[in-house]
Amino acid sequence: MSSDLVFYTNPQSRGRIVRWMLEEIEAPYHTEVLDYGTSMKSPEFLAINPMGKVPAVTHNGNVITECAAICAYLAEAFPAAGLAPADDAERAAYFRWLFFTAGPLEAAITNRSVFGEEPPAEKKRMLGYGCYADAIDMLSFAVKANPYIAGTRFTAADVYVGAQIGWGLQFGTIEKRDEFSAYFERVSGREAFIRANALDDALVRETTEA
Repeated sequence: MSSDLVFYTNPQSRGRIVRWMLEEIEAPYHTEVLDYGTSMKSPEFLAINPMGKVPAVTHNGNVITECAAICAYLAEAFPAAGLAPADDAERAAYFRWLFFTAGPLEAAITNRSVFGEEPPAEKKRMLGYGCYADAIDMLSFAVKANPYIAGTRFTAADVYVGAQIGWGLQFGTIEKRDEFSAYFERVSGREAFIRANALDDALVRETTEA
């Protein structure tokens, strides 16, 4: 495995999103599995990500953190995979929905999960997502527009958006709607998704059995 591309993760984390992206680009990479509270907070890893969180990727000495950023970076760094937007129309939708999902949608889901209630009407304008219901309706609008999030072709944005929808449907943080289930079924049938899950599931088993 090449040491030029190193993946820092834990199989029970958002690192699964990046694992999927790495399997999509089909470039050799080295995996460093970190433990919560120990190696994830070590001086060595804090020098890579001072937040002490995974996932992170290093490529040719450069550090990339945050799942959406990693997906976008890898799509550009490995253009042969064909996962970056190909034209202006695709690019517009790609960045729009990638950053909507990473910003307003995740904030809406997290705040609702932590605090358990919607903001009062007079506070909605203070929040980038308005309220959970607004964010979920916007996500519905996005996945209904085309077969894939940026159009008719699978891109790196589908890795991130698809992973968030899949996670949300599994754990009940995203409403079960037909359009979400249909979209996730499309993207989760990809060989890279299946390989990535198999790799991380094996790591979970190793950790549990150790």
